[in-house]
Amino acid sequence: MANITVADTQISTDGKAIPLLGFGTAEYPFGSSANVKEHLLDAIRLGYRHFDSAALYLSEQPLGEAVAEALALGLVNSREELFITTKLWCSDAHGDRVVPALQTSLKNLGLEYVDLYLVHWPACVKAGEYELPVKKEDLLPFDYESVWKAMEECQKLGLAKSIGVSNFSCKKLEKLLSISEIPPAVNQVEMNPLWQQQKLREFCKEKGIHITAYSPLGAKGTFWGTNRVMECEVLQEIAEAKGKTLAQVCLRWAYEQGVSVVVKSFNIERMKENLGIFDWSLNPDELNKISQIPQKKGFPGVEFISPNGPYKSAEELWDEGI
Repeated sequence: MANITVADTQISTDGKAIPLLGFGTAEYPFGSSANVKEHLLDAIRLGYRHFDSAALYLSEQPLGEAVAEALALGLVNSREELFITTKLWCSDAHGDRVVPALQTSLKNLGLEYVDLYLVHWPACVKAGEYELPVKKEDLLPFDYESVWKAMEECQKLGLAKSIGVSNFSCKKLEKLLSISEIPPAVNQVEMNPLWQQQKLREFCKEKGIHITAYSPLGAKGTFWGTNRVMECEVLQEIAEAKGKTLAQVCLRWAYEQGVSVVVKSFNIERMKENLGIFDWSLNPDELNKISQIPQKKGFPGVEFISPNGPYKSAEELWDEGI
């Protein structure tokens, strides 16, 4: 298998560069796939070096096994060649649970550190379960100060090279920045041609926060995903004219926006196709057509909205970004 080199960008002064195309490990239902380790080894053989995991996904252990085997087989020369992200689940979003949660993740991964540790949602539930949807009766207010102070401690202890967040709006980032000693290096959010996140991207650029895009193809096959991206006529026409797949057009578009993007496929041919986005570009007319696609959020996060919880409406969860 040909080994492709993926472009990267620096995300924080002391962290290392993040490869701009990452490999997602969330298979829904979580933990339902057999042979995850083998799929991850295939990804490493093809040239993927950035792997996105989370406590919720139940993928940390097979990812750790794949990393160990890749090192043993000489597919990579050292751990430093890989960029590993994992995430703090809402049930551990309590000040005193953050460091132990990362230590558990590191044990699952068989690693001494992760390159990036993210707060998965600006949401908290009672300690215990790793599940999505969460139980609405378990929703609790998210304590920015204690959670972020503990995230900063993860970085100071060397357990995470960089720290960040996921699913945070401009308003929630503002709040976090106002109390942080170490600002978030990354905000991982839903982003694709049907949900382009223009305002959030501008805000993050101004604040020096790198964006990673999840669901770049619309997350078809998950309980929150839809076929809307993959069936978008504008994207189909561009793909046809270019002799590329629609997925390649979406990934190239995200790459040209200067964000990193995490894409998940355990199909070897698609894994190869998804890497084939670096030796061509979209022209101004195509970019203009994509910029005019009507916008609709794919993952509204209704699981975190409850009349008795901290977020009583989508507007309260997403602020300006809905």
